[in-house]
Amino acid sequence: MSRLKVLLLACLALVILGAIYLAVLIRRGFSAREEPSAIEKLVARTVRELSIPASARRQTNPWKPTSENLQEARDHFLAHCAVCHGTDGSGATQEGRNLYPKPPDLRAPQTQNLSDGEIHYIIQNGVRLTDMPSWGSPHDEADNDGWKLVMFIRGLRPLSAPEKSQQQEAIAAAHYTGSQACAKCHQEIYERKAA
Repeated sequence: MSRLKVLLLACLALVILGAIYLAVLIRRGFSAREEPSAIEKLVARTVRELSIPASARRQTNPWKPTSENLQEARDHFLAHCAVCHGTDGSGATQEGRNLYPKPPDLRAPQTQNLSDGEIHYIIQNGVRLTDMPSWGSPHDEADNDGWKLVMFIRGLRPLSAPEKSQQQEAIAAAHYTGSQACAKCHQEIYERKAA
């Protein structure tokens, strides 16, 4: 068989497989509640990796992990990232579970094995066709917050059993709904309820 015939047969096979996969997707539906298929995950990771320039991959974090820098990064993470990624980086939040694709577990090897430059690039530029926004500002060349977030993400890890237990106790003891402690940050909600 000639090379042209082999190439045409390979292309035809890919088209047929693509049509079958599309038919399955259409039959199954496009619900954001579903977990992405292995093929979708592979394609998404590949596209993300291809979208990060080599120069960004090689960048190193100019910040050192001092307690002050880590606290600033933690505060920024809790204010801007935790709603989707969770306070522990797991992505197991109400918002995160309803996104498609789901936010990655920042503690997992797939994230932790990225270079500092890759994580920084994702924070700065976002990821197309996902809910990961671009947090970078074209006017902030130093981008201290982004690099500090990289430092914070590097420190994320799964909780130990005693830490999980302590976290569950804290959650059980928390009084968020109607608490005056909440009014400090959610004043507009309390004003609407009072009106």
